[in-house]
Amino acid sequence: MLRTLARGAAEAPKPFNFASNPHKAKKIWPPNFDNMSPKHQFRLERRYKRRAKLAWARPRWTKGVKLAQNGIIIFVLVYGVLFMDWGKEDTPFKGIRDWYNGLAGSIWTHSGAQLQPSMRNPNPKTPKEDSEKA
Repeated sequence: MLRTLARGAAEAPKPFNFASNPHKAKKIWPPNFDNMSPKHQFRLERRYKRRAKLAWARPRWTKGVKLAQNGIIIFVLVYGVLFMDWGKEDTPFKGIRDWYNGLAGSIWTHSGAQLQPSMRNPNPKTPKEDSEKA
């Protein structure tokens, strides 16, 4: 049996005979555009373009690429706003960075969220000071 398989694999395949094909084509392809009306030519071209577009469509690939692009864009924006060293003392995102650092710092503590020193009232009044003024 192995000899038969090896001999069959070594032989060249027979050429396809279109005349003896049991499944005959309904239409001749490629069509002769010289004998067609412009309207019929346009219909065939439109049909071919639509089928070619469907054949090459890759919806999962397109979705994956879009998700990857959006993820990279969001990562770069978040990194630029929260963590990147701009080389200046005051950045336009200082308020956002302070808020984020306060929020991230309060995650690891047992007490409630505390205000940053810059957010606290700089001159807190005590009841003792109010009574001295009066």
